[in-house]
Amino acid sequence: MQLVPVSLAYFLEVARTGSVSEAAQVLNVAPSAISRQIAKLEAGIGVPLFVRHPRGMTVTDAGSRLLGHARRSEVETAALVEELRTGRGADVRTVAVACSEGFARRVVPGAMAAFRRAYPDVTFRLDIVPRQEATRRVAEGIVDVAATYAMGPQHDVRVECAVVIPVAAIVPVGHELADRRRITLAELCAHPLALGSAGTSQRELFDIGAQLEGLTVRPALVCDALAPQYEFVRSGGGIALVGDLGDLDEGAATEGVAYVHVDHPVFRQREAQVQTMLGRRLPWAAAQFTELLVGRLRPPHTAVGQ
Repeated sequence: MQLVPVSLAYFLEVARTGSVSEAAQVLNVAPSAISRQIAKLEAGIGVPLFVRHPRGMTVTDAGSRLLGHARRSEVETAALVEELRTGRGADVRTVAVACSEGFARRVVPGAMAAFRRAYPDVTFRLDIVPRQEATRRVAEGIVDVAATYAMGPQHDVRVECAVVIPVAAIVPVGHELADRRRITLAELCAHPLALGSAGTSQRELFDIGAQLEGLTVRPALVCDALAPQYEFVRSGGGIALVGDLGDLDEGAATEGVAYVHVDHPVFRQREAQVQTMLGRRLPWAAAQFTELLVGRLRPPHTAVGQ
């Protein structure tokens, strides 16, 4: 059921796809109908909402502000329609969360379990996705809250908490580095390494650090998933890297690994963030869970921004 004005719905789809023709395919309408509605919307507001390119369209500054409003309207409309259909309102407590894999290991599911002990009627949905996708999903209202890594300012979401997370080397129990508290990047690179792909934030920072130190590194394994990296380490294949979200000491011995912090300032450029949608008033359960997640992420690290 469409409660959002047609012109706003068409605007949303063009902004998402970057193309009138692609938006027309998604909406199953004629491209000319979309163009007319966009032109009518721009004329009514009095400013252009898109920059037209030979191969697509991008939103202007004004279009970006309208896009945020349209996304919030879409989310609130969907919630209202569901409430009207089911006859249930405040008693419906479902929280949708997106997070990158490091957060899905212990931090987020542990927070969910703790929350349900206090509020057993709350249901969670968890999407484990790459860091940029987690941010996109919360920005577009697909999920209520995201826990992910980020580098640099975030303009499309509200950052509820931002914490610099140390990086640790995962080494097998009994390894020559296992009893060390800290190691340098050069010491790390003297061993075979399992690293994420070039598109991951941790790998990007590692490569910058190695370049600054004049280190040449050829990874023994390139893999973005944590489980294969852990097994690679346990099996003696080399060393991997992981963000220390405060959960590394839990069960480390039973996992057959030890953790050693890697001492290099380059890794301080990355933050762990809890993100919500700009301008959206979260439902009660989502707001309470976000507060719990922020509290769990901050200690024992130092918050660097809101």
